[in-house]
Amino acid sequence: MTKENLAIEVVARLKKEYPDAGCTLDYDQAWKLLVSVRLAAQCTDARVNVVVEDLYAKYPDVDALADADVEDIERIVRPCGLGKSKARDISACMKILKDEYGGKIPKDFKTLLKLPGVGRKSANLIMGDVFGEPAIVTDTHCIRLVNRIGLVDGIKDPKKVEMELWKIIPPEEGSDFCHRLVFHGRDICTARTKPHCERCCLSEICKKNGVEQG
Repeated sequence: MTKENLAIEVVARLKKEYPDAGCTLDYDQAWKLLVSVRLAAQCTDARVNVVVEDLYAKYPDVDALADADVEDIERIVRPCGLGKSKARDISACMKILKDEYGGKIPKDFKTLLKLPGVGRKSANLIMGDVFGEPAIVTDTHCIRLVNRIGLVDGIKDPKKVEMELWKIIPPEEGSDFCHRLVFHGRDICTARTKPHCERCCLSEICKKNGVEQG
């Protein structure tokens, strides 16, 4: 089976297994997703979803957060780890949105990458979830699973994984495919325990790279 054929089959099976899978960060406005994805670095989405409640209660819009004292932002977001750098990036990012984009998020990948604290993973998440554009979000679940399944061969660099997946994943499926990998990586193809291959919808087509057999 070619990688292209394997990719199509994996996409189809995960779609059937997780039909409603979406972003696990809670947000009701685009700028909030930008904040949450920055906080999610080396932190669980579940914790981020709790922490931002206090942040938005005090600073309910872009302007308020842009004008907020960075030390106060840091105090609120500290439970997410790396509080100083995350607070600094969030403050700087909100100031740019306020001053240059009328409080809106720019609908351009390269422009998003210029925002403080926004890398390719974050920019792809925004493009896919906010704007409905083709996107490949190479988070830790994605990188681990696509290597294990055999869609890429021993590649750990996020950008390189992203470039390989663009070649084989249909563009319109990319964003949801990556969300489904998160659910599958948490429930079945786990990182800290032996994966539950016996109840995996991909078991007979997965290459099981790095998985102890028997």
